[in-house]
Amino acid sequence: LKPFFLNSSAEPRETTMPKNKLGGNKAKRAKGGAQDAKRELIFKEDGQEYGQVTRMLGNGRCEVSCFDSTKRLCHIRGKMRKKVWVNQGDIVLVSLRDFQDEKGDIIVKYSSEEARNLKTYNELPEGVKINETDILDGELSDDGVEFGDNDGVAVDIDNI
Repeated sequence: LKPFFLNSSAEPRETTMPKNKLGGNKAKRAKGGAQDAKRELIFKEDGQEYGQVTRMLGNGRCEVSCFDSTKRLCHIRGKMRKKVWVNQGDIVLVSLRDFQDEKGDIIVKYSSEEARNLKTYNELPEGVKINETDILDGELSDDGVEFGDNDGVAVDIDNI
């Protein structure tokens, strides 16, 4: 049986579901492409400082090493939460608090391209690594793993 309703003229009419124009539930969860658009580079003003995220602490907080040689506990502002993902090693703009010098608020996250542009404008110090997650291999690696020399002696696995 098909559902039908009676209108004022008492004629039966068939109803259909409206057409879905957006897609399923995956389309609702998908991010909009507005973040990829080029935006104007935002420079710091007084009461703001550039910094690099050293540690993520959870609950929208992270430890930021600011370029005025101060470590601050920073809070990700509400407009950025769940829209702009801040990771360890990212270059950010921190709004300083007047009443708490050791705390601040992250107001802008710079992409790696924007951070390189800031470095060319001499806004960031020279020793800043923009892509902190780059892995150095060989002698420069500081991952803490050291391999000892066995002087060419093979280790028999059965004797271990």
